[in-house]
Amino acid sequence: MLKKRVIPVLLLRGARCVKGKQFADYRDTGNPVMATRVYNAQSADELMFIDIDATHEGRQSMLDVVEKVSEEAFMPFTFGGGIRNVEDVRRALSAGADKVTITTAAIERPELVTEAAETFGRQCVVAGIDVRRDGGPGGKPVVYTHSGRKRVDVDLVDLVRELDSRGAGEILINSIDEDGMMQGYDLDLVRTVVAATKKPVIACGGAGNYGHLAAVLAAGAHAVQASFISATTIRCGFARSSRTLAFP
Repeated sequence: MLKKRVIPVLLLRGARCVKGKQFADYRDTGNPVMATRVYNAQSADELMFIDIDATHEGRQSMLDVVEKVSEEAFMPFTFGGGIRNVEDVRRALSAGADKVTITTAAIERPELVTEAAETFGRQCVVAGIDVRRDGGPGGKPVVYTHSGRKRVDVDLVDLVRELDSRGAGEILINSIDEDGMMQGYDLDLVRTVVAATKKPVIACGGAGNYGHLAAVLAAGAHAVQASFISATTIRCGFARSSRTLAFP
């Protein structure tokens, strides 16, 4: 059985960490290198940085941040944002990232997932999907690109299956509705994605307490993303969950 992982996710804007709600109202939360040191001390399983403006602004990813983080991180870390082609993947990995998250480009040109997996191996390719419920809670899950700015007419389950077949090593599902709200994950959304793929699923959006992590792992997620992880949570066993906890 795969180990259950806790992965702090840190959003980057202008080489600074930010935190928002529902992909908006971002506020500065500090220096990414200092944040990395904090999560080293917390013994997080992995770390993820996402440059939220690179794709929208049409610029290269902030690889200088990747280089600085790689010098500090004691755990594997993933980088996403502005990944449009195989060369972008190569640059991110060469700068020190262990994995890359491909989100907008994975939907606009799914072939990139295949190209990246064949070139660098499936283990370093995370396919990201941002979803918002149409009409609010319980509504149809709708896929968005460009950090939640552009709605895409594609069926979620069909997309998950395609990204799986194209070689994604993991699927990241991010609920825009629950992002930053700290009210719990969209469990039905997670269950839908888990049922559509045999690849590990990373759940993102909604973490507020220990119980939320337990609920989404029990719903089938193989890993959870959160930005509030504290020493207390780590001691409870989630960041080293294979040692202390078992989930179906």
